[in-house]
Amino acid sequence: MASTAAALHILVKHKTQAEDIMTQLKKGAKFQTLAKKYSTCPSGKRGGDLGEFRRGQMVPAFDKVCFNGELLTPHLVKTKFGWHVVKVLYRT
Repeated sequence: MASTAAALHILVKHKTQAEDIMTQLKKGAKFQTLAKKYSTCPSGKRGGDLGEFRRGQMVPAFDKVCFNGELLTPHLVKTKFGWHVVKVLYRT
């Protein structure tokens, strides 16, 4: 079982905007470009890069996707912070 993961994310306030970002990604838009443009999280400046983090460090819904979701596939997650588009890069 993986104890660390690395992910990129884009944080927005509204589900409709998160869904629009998902659509743009499906059409081939670069995750890092969209993160810099839309993300309200400070990580947006780094292309949404959260780096590596341990299991349990993130809020539960986010953590669940990072440790159980398919790798390299954008996922939509709602947390108390808003809507996240999450792309898990790897787990170790």
